[in-house]
Amino acid sequence: MPPVRILGNAALSFMSKLSSGYWNIFDPANGYTAIHADVARHLPLEAISRRYFFESDMLFQLYLLRAVVVDVPMQAHYADEVSNLRIRRIIGEFAVKHLRNFMRRIFYTYYLRDLSPGSLHLPVGLGIFGFGIGFGVHAWMRSVETGLAATAGTVMLAALPIMLGLQLLLAFLSQDMILVPTRPVSPALKMAGRSRQRPRSEDRRSNR
Repeated sequence: MPPVRILGNAALSFMSKLSSGYWNIFDPANGYTAIHADVARHLPLEAISRRYFFESDMLFQLYLLRAVVVDVPMQAHYADEVSNLRIRRIIGEFAVKHLRNFMRRIFYTYYLRDLSPGSLHLPVGLGIFGFGIGFGVHAWMRSVETGLAATAGTVMLAALPIMLGLQLLLAFLSQDMILVPTRPVSPALKMAGRSRQRPRSEDRRSNR
């Protein structure tokens, strides 16, 4: 694999992990995809992006279904073919779309559907970390303007929120990695489809 392709894949894979929640998937834009029919029919195909962002956007939709996704080992062969994918052209577009999916996934997972410690770790960690960075930059600029070195208390007032906020953000990421779907949903979806098609008389007998 060409070095540029390796670096591009690594960057896109990390952004895809953040936006989709599938931290166990290494190469989401590989192009080879297989999906169970029971899961595919529940995907909003009209809402999934086209072209190069298709795989990443589909992973985001699969996460909302809590579908299990795994990597399939395969050999990569590169010869003289030329790829139409230009990393410099799509990196900005991909970053915006990944950020959009990340924010939607976080809202659905941690606030709309359920509440967990991660629901507090993320906003509190971002707030404290942002305060530490902002205060530290302000104190540094003031020190440059006045020519006076910052006091130890000023340094600690900037450093402690940064360290504490970083710890909370790492705790959130740790919990987010644990929430990767591990239970296949296709049997559950199949049973749900059967229950919707079951006659009412059968429902009455089962309720008895």
